Amino acid sequence: MAKQRFRDIKQGKITDKKASESKLKFAKRADVFKAILTDSFMLWMPIVYIVFYLVFGGREGFGAHKLLGWIYILIPLAIVESIFLIKNGQTPGMKAYNLKLIFLSTQEKPPKTTIVLRQLLSKITFLIFGWITLFFRKDGRNLHDLIAGTALVYE
Repeated sequence: MAKQRFRDIKQGKITDKKASESKLKFAKRADVFKAILTDSFMLWMPIVYIVFYLVFGGREGFGAHKLLGWIYILIPLAIVESIFLIKNGQTPGMKAYNLKLIFLSTQEKPPKTTIVLRQLLSKITFLIFGWITLFFRKDGRNLHDLIAGTALVYE
């Protein structure tokens, strides 16, 4: 393989993998936060209401079985978000802020297994403070995005 010259890359004769990744417009942290906040009201709150009042019969019942209650909340939430991401590549909050989920290696919609893995990892890494990584990275990707090889970008 011939050595890639900067001049050839600059003129477009050779495409550099890092150069093509830098053309992606990663989502800003504020827009990701707004999308998550929108999803929390549209997807998370109905699930929480159902678990609190239909499954446990009230806050007291949920308080007595907190771990089981959170499992009953987070698993359906991951399933619902995965369905939205598999179907459209966006959740309602992402759609509101023109964000979409891509697989970095292909720059297209991720495979179903990757989406499910990402959603499960997002719930786990939230508990172990994996979301803090977005403050230390220039592209603002979370730990679950790094592990799954995905990113939120603008449409």
